[in-house]
Amino acid sequence: MTDLSERLVGADRVLAVLAELARHPDGIGLEDMARAMASPKPTVHRALAALRRAGFAAQDGHGRYVLGDEFLRLAFAHHEARPDHVRVLPVLRRLCERYGETVHYATLDGRWVVYRSKLDPPSGAVKLTSVVGGRNPAHTTAVGKLLLSGVLHTEQGVRDWIGDEPLATPTERSIGTAERLFAELVRTRERGYGVDDQENEPGVACLAVPAYLTSPSVPSGAISISGLAYRTPIQALVDDLPAIRAIVSGPS
Repeated sequence: MTDLSERLVGADRVLAVLAELARHPDGIGLEDMARAMASPKPTVHRALAALRRAGFAAQDGHGRYVLGDEFLRLAFAHHEARPDHVRVLPVLRRLCERYGETVHYATLDGRWVVYRSKLDPPSGAVKLTSVVGGRNPAHTTAVGKLLLSGVLHTEQGVRDWIGDEPLATPTERSIGTAERLFAELVRTRERGYGVDDQENEPGVACLAVPAYLTSPSVPSGAISISGLAYRTPIQALVDDLPAIRAIVSGPS
């Protein structure tokens, strides 16, 4: 029983090192990794050695550890083969070409939205913090509020969803109370689209509509268009909503 417990702890440690490694695309040295993991260097070194044997970690010419090619191959192959990614990509391309802004496909995961796909136009796009596989608070994003509006129908439901953890307010426009969030979800549900007017990132506006990739009645996620508020204000996207919906619901 002791051996099994030690193996589980060791596996958890290896996975934690892998997750930390992914946060350092330029690489990280052993000492810095041990400091980040709050673990002894020999312990972290053994975890890195296991990852290297599997091809999930490698060392660059300066001795810094980076994600290995085998891990990247598996991750990209899995992502490219996902049914939702394959089906939504043509829609994202058409939206990206039409509006010249960054577009996303995201799903809801508890208090967060997870970005499953993202496309940037060839030039002129604002550099957003979102990345494929990354997360943002659901209540500060257009996609998140749209998806939450379909599952939280009462103010008590919103309070239960918030729980004891305060709502994050990354900008001065972010919603920070249950009352305001409930009112926003009611408006979102009634109009059928979500908006983020500089609530997640200063200067960035976003509009989201539902995506029905796996069911004709229950959205699998949401598709959004994000751009600089002065260049692509929310109202301009709202005015063009029929075209956006036609692209999203049209043949892929």
